Amino acid sequence: MKKTTLWISGILLTLPLSGISAEAEKQQLKLGFVKLTDMAPLAVALEHGFFDDEGLSVQLEAQPNWKVLQDRVLDGQLDAAHMLAGQVLASQAGMTGTEKLQTALVLDLHGNACTLSTQIWQQLSAKAKPQIPLDAKALQSIPTQLKFGMVFPVSSHNYELRYWLAAGGLHPGFYAPKTGDNSGQLDADVLISVVPPPQMPAALESGTVAGFCVGEPWNQQAAARKLGVPVISNSDIRGFMAEKVLGVNSRWAAKHPVTHLKLVKALIRAGAWLDEQDNRNRSEAAQIISAAHYVGADAAIIKRSMTGEFEFAPGDIRKAPDFNVFFRYHATYPFYSDAIWYLTQMRRWGQLSEAKADSWYQATAKAAFDTALYQQAAKTLITEGKFNTSDFPDFTKETGIKAPERYKFADNKAFDANRPNQYLQQFDIGYKD
Repeated sequence: MKKTTLWISGILLTLPLSGISAEAEKQQLKLGFVKLTDMAPLAVALEHGFFDDEGLSVQLEAQPNWKVLQDRVLDGQLDAAHMLAGQVLASQAGMTGTEKLQTALVLDLHGNACTLSTQIWQQLSAKAKPQIPLDAKALQSIPTQLKFGMVFPVSSHNYELRYWLAAGGLHPGFYAPKTGDNSGQLDADVLISVVPPPQMPAALESGTVAGFCVGEPWNQQAAARKLGVPVISNSDIRGFMAEKVLGVNSRWAAKHPVTHLKLVKALIRAGAWLDEQDNRNRSEAAQIISAAHYVGADAAIIKRSMTGEFEFAPGDIRKAPDFNVFFRYHATYPFYSDAIWYLTQMRRWGQLSEAKADSWYQATAKAAFDTALYQQAAKTLITEGKFNTSDFPDFTKETGIKAPERYKFADNKAFDANRPNQYLQQFDIGYKD
């Protein structure tokens, strides 16, 4: 049998190219997730037997919030998890202690939106008919200081919300970790705080927040209950960027390289199943994850975004086939440039308290995003006849850096991952050095 040799997590590993005869070092696994529709690849891989095909017995366990999930992966209670890309990168940047996280698989692109309370929407509508996607500049007309919710300080939702507000001329506030101020509200025009995803609609209803940025199904649930109006999706804020990832402890990855490979293989298959033939399987997926032990929301609400439609203002239902992307556009590949963008936002808002050289951004991205293991998993799936070479990036040429034109930003600024400090210089609001 043909074999290949490569470095994974700092160790030299030789695996059969087919991956069939190599047994997983650990076969009984517990994977964590937060109740969002983009946990779907994990549920699909379990329900459709993709984990079983790899000889893995997997238990999926919902976590109450991102902090608990992160801590349980770091301390070994969870083998892996549906995780925020920013959590992996913050770990590699030294923000979570000595234990490090990494990923070899992106679970999805897009999937989030910003929602305003019905009251704020009515105030905007009284002045002029708001256009969707909404320019955050419109919020400058609201006389009170607005409070927004997001799910975690290093979440995509935090950075998307901040990006959108700043593009509209509203300062979302700085972090100042050196002085012990981790509120993210220094110099803020708009106050942003953490709210767990399933609690977002209730926070809107109680008036705790005037808006939020969260993943599905919580924007559509707020819309269905007439508590809020989704005004912009994250594909219009920063399109074609990694969202959730399969996060693992780096020490776990070094100890279980074959297990890790098999997890990635199973989840690549799940992502492809979710996207195949123009999302034809999404209705079934929505039904699967509506179960209480997964997302626990009405299947009809989940289907709104999962099947390619999204409701913004009441009655404003739009086609959105790419609201959730699980495989197409090479969505599962861990591009270094996506990682670098997250790191620039950590610096922009002060979570990284000191300027970093361009080389630091690149090295940190490569430590966090394991392209070697992904490529091995993809090549094994091709050898097994489950995929074609054309389903994946050309690994003989792929650098891990997307061209600037492959991204989409609300303010139309170009992001060149080879020059992160130059990128930061473009913004009127945020740290530049």
